[in-house]
Amino acid sequence: MNTLGIDIGSSFIKASVYDAQTGRSLSKATVPDLEMRINAPHHGWAEQSPELWWEYSRQAVIQAIALSGLSPASINAIGITYQMHGLVCLDRAGNPLRPSIIWCDSRAVETGDLLTARLGMDYCRKHLLNSPGNFTASKLLWVKENEPEIFEKIHRVMLPGDYIGYKLTGEINTTLSGLSEGIFWDFPNHRISEDLLMASGISKDLLAPIVPAFGEQGRLLPAIAHELGLKAGIPLTYRSGDQPNNAFSLGVVNPGEVAATAGTSGVVYGITDKMIADPLNRINAFAHVNHSRVATRLGILLCINGAGSLNSWLRKTIGCGKDYLRMNDEAMRIPAGSEGLMILPFGNGAERMLRNSEPGGRVLGLNFNRHTQAHLFRAAQEGVAFAFRYGMDAMKDAGISPSVIRACHTNMFLSPVFRQTLADITGVAIDLYDTDGSAGAAKGAALGSGFYSDISEACSKMEKMSVIEPSAESSSSMEAYSQWKSLLDGILKSE
Repeated sequence: MNTLGIDIGSSFIKASVYDAQTGRSLSKATVPDLEMRINAPHHGWAEQSPELWWEYSRQAVIQAIALSGLSPASINAIGITYQMHGLVCLDRAGNPLRPSIIWCDSRAVETGDLLTARLGMDYCRKHLLNSPGNFTASKLLWVKENEPEIFEKIHRVMLPGDYIGYKLTGEINTTLSGLSEGIFWDFPNHRISEDLLMASGISKDLLAPIVPAFGEQGRLLPAIAHELGLKAGIPLTYRSGDQPNNAFSLGVVNPGEVAATAGTSGVVYGITDKMIADPLNRINAFAHVNHSRVATRLGILLCINGAGSLNSWLRKTIGCGKDYLRMNDEAMRIPAGSEGLMILPFGNGAERMLRNSEPGGRVLGLNFNRHTQAHLFRAAQEGVAFAFRYGMDAMKDAGISPSVIRACHTNMFLSPVFRQTLADITGVAIDLYDTDGSAGAAKGAALGSGFYSDISEACSKMEKMSVIEPSAESSSSMEAYSQWKSLLDGILKSE
């Protein structure tokens, strides 16, 4: 059986063709060639066009199928994964009313804080509303309060993956996991949060009907099938946000297991069967892909907005045409600690793990007579690894203390400096696997279509590429992290 996976990222759209029998990806396409632009018409804003996602999705699907060498008629199911927390507002004709307010947009932080105050912090924690912060529900309330002429025209609100699912099938729906990532889900009562909707003055009618994360969610429209060269009526059988999907693709589905990613943002995502809320709201709890009323499976998520986005900024502004492989090679020539140069990677919106503060990206300790371009490359990768460690210390309070981290051999985990630094300063081994988000979505489609009998079988064909063990010579990295942490703590206290 062959399936198709589509990954709606904020930098790229990816598509993979997957052989469910062997558990291997047959092809992958990435569109566009350079990262998609994130538009920021005002400070702290971050928007993208849903129509552009759809256009790039079509291109990626056509390319992936062509690269696979298979007949398009052999594709039997489709899965979608997507950037979390984005807000897409549709009118009755199914057209977006405004650009999507995406995950790293900070405009609704104050709105979310006011909503938290209305509900009460204790209530938000007990019901795992994560303190609404700048999640989808708060973004929708911001539109209601600041763009009433648009709000009045909204027929349905969707997440980015819901929108692509709608374009493929014509069906408007969402998942329980998706509602939880938007902070619309009341976990103790196993329903949409009526109290949150009442506090925000938002009608439940704006939310899409719920379908299972695994299982039929709609069928490919004939016109779209003709355009993509696929069979009409192929089922869409899986949908998940990028972090739950990344965890699923790595076989992270049981309590105590942990996954990590380092794409545009950096994430550590651990599974628990307990209703846990961080007292300081630095980390968040969402329904995992296998969460149910009878078996609690929550993803405890730590997010660093500025991760690969920092690496991308360096490449575009001072990289002098270098690609990431060349940047990684040059970073390896610099000793651990970057000879005193430190970078804070917090220049991509309000940082949840820093309690929604926004210290910005900062370069510290720059010496004009010593530091080179290569020092900046290494200091950036170390700075992202240091941010991971800083956040993982907060996760320990929620009982997430991994003995091993699973990650895809993609993005910043392609860098020897980044992954070794992370292993050294956390003391945790990193298992690398040859998979990615679009392949995970394709695997989810195979499970949702019934090809695999259960989630264990779906994850049984994973092949480990390598293991990054903490180095015996980690003292330099630990010392550099201590200095970096002291600087960050000082900046946060002064704000």
